[in-house]
Amino acid sequence: MLLAAVTLALLGSGATAQAGAPAPGAAPTKSVEATYSERGPWEVTKQQGFGCCDSSGHKFDVWYPTDLGADGTEHPIITWGDGTWAHPFQYDYLLSHLASWGFVVIAPDNTNTGSGQEMLQAVDFLEGQNDDPSSVFYQTLDTDNIGAMGHSQGAVGTLNAAITSGGAIKTAVPIELPGQFMCTLNMPKLEPAMTVCADPTKLTTGSVLYVNGSGSPISPSTQPLPLEQIGPQSAQGYFAATPDSVQKAMATLNGPNHNDIQGQPGCPPNDPGCVSGVQGFLGVLTAWNMDKLQGDEYAHGAFVSGTGELFSQTAWSNQASNITG
Repeated sequence: MLLAAVTLALLGSGATAQAGAPAPGAAPTKSVEATYSERGPWEVTKQQGFGCCDSSGHKFDVWYPTDLGADGTEHPIITWGDGTWAHPFQYDYLLSHLASWGFVVIAPDNTNTGSGQEMLQAVDFLEGQNDDPSSVFYQTLDTDNIGAMGHSQGAVGTLNAAITSGGAIKTAVPIELPGQFMCTLNMPKLEPAMTVCADPTKLTTGSVLYVNGSGSPISPSTQPLPLEQIGPQSAQGYFAATPDSVQKAMATLNGPNHNDIQGQPGCPPNDPGCVSGVQGFLGVLTAWNMDKLQGDEYAHGAFVSGTGELFSQTAWSNQASNITG
């Protein structure tokens, strides 16, 4: 079953950018999750192969607000890590959605991102663009607010990037983070970088949100045995192993499988591997980044332990947080 799950065909997506959500500062009229599940106020431009390159020679794809820097806005950066065998275009709907809320998203077109170094090299590239008068990004980026996100192997890279960034990564969002058992299976052709584990005990700064779907055996929700016996093997295990000095939260979206994060809202009729698509993830993932990278107090309230909206949403389970206010 595990091997079958790992080798599921990767889902594709092809979103078009659009606007239509409340402008920044507008009084929200819906719940936090519903608000940020909608497209944001920025039109989005996507460019594949925008710049070169990470240390393996892979180019960077970017998603960014078309009207960069409008009204003096400085845009936070989100660096993205692909899952094994996956490419950035397969996460197009999600990454375009984040850009519509004012983020500049960059992803190395690299299928081997477990070390996190490629993700940090993408950040370095954008910081160079911010200083380059000939670049579209010149003096439009908020280089003090940088986040990392990734799926599966890229989720491993997300944690590793946060750990090794020296505090430059302000928040990390690992999605479908594989249990550490994947590091010991000795399957280099299957998961070439899963010999690189992520050790959440080494997180010392910033914040982290662990998110998974309930239908993924690679990324279980609950820990089968105590951490001291087998190490982190689940969202629950990673959350428990993350120091309490770091702001942390976790939640499981009920239903989706390991690769639904790659889809569009809903499932194509000819895709038997899709359960529900990406829609259910959008609001929580966007709200977290709005809070941590744009200082959005409305979004922040959703993650307060016990009382936050995340804890009352029936679509989610396995919720936990150490955020108190």
